[in-house]
Amino acid sequence: MNYIKTYLGVSVFFQLSFKIKSLQRIIFFLIVFLILEILFFSLGIKLLKLNRMLILAIAVCSVISYIYFGWQIYLYDRSVGPSHNFYWAMGALILFLVPKLVVIVVGLMLWLLSVPISWGAKESVVLERRAFIGKLSLGIAAIPFLGILHGIFKGKYNFRVLSKTLLFKDLPKAFDGLKIVQISDLHSGSFDNEEKIAYAIDLINEQEADLFLFTGDIVNTKASEFDPWIDIFKNIKSFPLGKYSVLGNHDYGEYVTWPSEKEKQDNFEAIKQLHREVGFNLLLNQNVTLEKEGEQIKLIGVENWGKNFKKAGDLQLASRGVSVTDFKILMSHDPSHWEYEIKDNPKNYHLTLGGHTHGLQFGIEIPGYIKWSPIQYVYKQWAGLYVHLDRYIYVNRGFGFHAFPGRVGIWPEITVLELKRKL
Repeated sequence: MNYIKTYLGVSVFFQLSFKIKSLQRIIFFLIVFLILEILFFSLGIKLLKLNRMLILAIAVCSVISYIYFGWQIYLYDRSVGPSHNFYWAMGALILFLVPKLVVIVVGLMLWLLSVPISWGAKESVVLERRAFIGKLSLGIAAIPFLGILHGIFKGKYNFRVLSKTLLFKDLPKAFDGLKIVQISDLHSGSFDNEEKIAYAIDLINEQEADLFLFTGDIVNTKASEFDPWIDIFKNIKSFPLGKYSVLGNHDYGEYVTWPSEKEKQDNFEAIKQLHREVGFNLLLNQNVTLEKEGEQIKLIGVENWGKNFKKAGDLQLASRGVSVTDFKILMSHDPSHWEYEIKDNPKNYHLTLGGHTHGLQFGIEIPGYIKWSPIQYVYKQWAGLYVHLDRYIYVNRGFGFHAFPGRVGIWPEITVLELKRKL
């Protein structure tokens, strides 16, 4: 009985501690948001002298988004992980916050530039210039507002098939023209539209590929997240050289608090079983030989290895029995692995496939002109194809989405890579 009382006492203490910390975080965020609101109204709304009802509507929407977000932080349960309500709260917060930050930054810059030319000017001229600053700031802010709105309701399922042809001088002749279809980062716990996911599976099946590869993060945290989607992913067709997969950082169940280490391990085993249920051959620091017309290449799969994430990947173990002269395709979820262990490795890994970054689900991409996302300041290889000493890495932009319930400018991707012999 004393043991039970002690356990209950400790449990209540930790729950109260977590709630107090949550309240402290909420208060901190509310203070920051209040400062941002003051700046936003000073540099944008106030200068335009908008209708009071319109100003009230903007203020009410902002307050609701802040309260909703704060409430979801307070309700957040680390034993469960983020809910769909938490994602929607995050989306609402970003929808209203990012445009305001744009107004503040642009407004401040324009105001500072206008100060020297406003000295000695008539008050009416100064007011006109300030009104122009407000209009221009709000006009620019409308772009991210509409972009985020589209990203939440349309962009997250705006699947794109991106194709690349890669040349290798030592690719075996039998594999000249080998086509690989790759997807990554399902994050199935975030899915909320069965029709759109089924459409994406149809896109995968339409590709005339020889090999299917999935490079990790089948769930956000818990194996049960994938249960509603098993039948849909079973519809991925068979490929001549097979369907293979590896684990990502979210597949280890490390982003929630488990009642016991056993339950965490059981979840991990269940996640590995999910791959088998949908026909994926999961490679756990292993390699397999792919054969065609008497020639062969090596497919290597490592567990997650990230510079700032879980390091379960063992490249040496995964490459056991693989020689320097073998042509090698390596699956590794986190592209930082390529940067720190793979690209200069004397084993000569010809092609590495990864994901992980999602392109931050936010950026600007105009092929041939611009490719930008804030994630590029964290990862050198964050989306698309990169090469170093004739060794390639392709970073898939991700199939699903996580945390922010949308995608803006960085669309969900199905990759098709064709490997050709370099003449």
